[in-house]
Amino acid sequence: MNALEGMTMADLLGPVDQAPRRRSGPEPQSQAMRRSVDDFDFDEEAFLAALDENEPVGTTGEVVKGVVIGVESDGVYVDIGGKAPGFMPKQEAGLGVITNLKERFPKDLEVEVLVTREQNADGMVTISARALALRQSWETVRNLAKDGRVVQVKVNGFNRGGVTCDLEGLRAFIPRSQLQDGDQHEALVGKTLGVTFIEVNAETRKLVLSEKKAATAARFAELAVGQLVEGVVASIKPYGYFVDLGGISGLLHQSSVTGGQLRDLREVFSSGERVRALITELDPGRGRIALNTALLEAQPGEILIAKEQLLAEAEDRANRARSLLRQQEQAAG
Repeated sequence: MNALEGMTMADLLGPVDQAPRRRSGPEPQSQAMRRSVDDFDFDEEAFLAALDENEPVGTTGEVVKGVVIGVESDGVYVDIGGKAPGFMPKQEAGLGVITNLKERFPKDLEVEVLVTREQNADGMVTISARALALRQSWETVRNLAKDGRVVQVKVNGFNRGGVTCDLEGLRAFIPRSQLQDGDQHEALVGKTLGVTFIEVNAETRKLVLSEKKAATAARFAELAVGQLVEGVVASIKPYGYFVDLGGISGLLHQSSVTGGQLRDLREVFSSGERVRALITELDPGRGRIALNTALLEAQPGEILIAKEQLLAEAEDRANRARSLLRQQEQAAG
């Protein structure tokens, strides 16, 4: 301790160049301390090339294009631009059964596939033509359903609940309740049906179709506002008549029966009686058709006293009514 007497803190710490100094801010650089990329012998082009070489090619869910470079018994190798080729297992080669891979995927064939698994330790990714085809099929079916299209399918099987078929490579189901002849659905195998869509769900893989709904859609396509139609009174409700127009029903509301005073609907039509009426509204989406006989009257209440004459002259009266409606629309416009 006696030896330390008289020494300062600087003496204890030693020379300045032997101990690091702490600063609150960045240490200024002298010209000698400045470094450039060249001082470290750094090749920027080589570095970027190395990054490109090891850049993963193909992320799950990505659609990529490539060229077939080899075919084995268990699958197909496709050059998709990575450091290793993409591998497509045999069961992922497409929709349906492919018996001859080499014939289906000759060398140098350009293909478009979906990445189903990102690269493994060897840099190889798993790809699928089948998954891409399924994605495209669901998209096609969604668009058909959105447009309300009627499509043709061939029945290829049945069970207790209905029949099965294929549409755009997808398995579809038609419930017995949605078949025109649901009681004899076993006999439909091999037959072609016109159907439309009830449910399209790619996530749950549910594709449900309807023959009855397709028949309704086809019938709606034959109709137009202002058209004179003929049908049979199927039922009478407090608010009007439901008229069977041949597979679809129209509503002749009590307010559209006559321009006169109507006390009871049974004054005009009975159940099972034939009716001729104008279509005043069509709603295919909700399956609604609004009918009108009041527009066929020459004077309010005529149908109450001269129904037979009115129905016999319905064609000519419908033409006059359409002309009147057009004039009213032009005046309103």
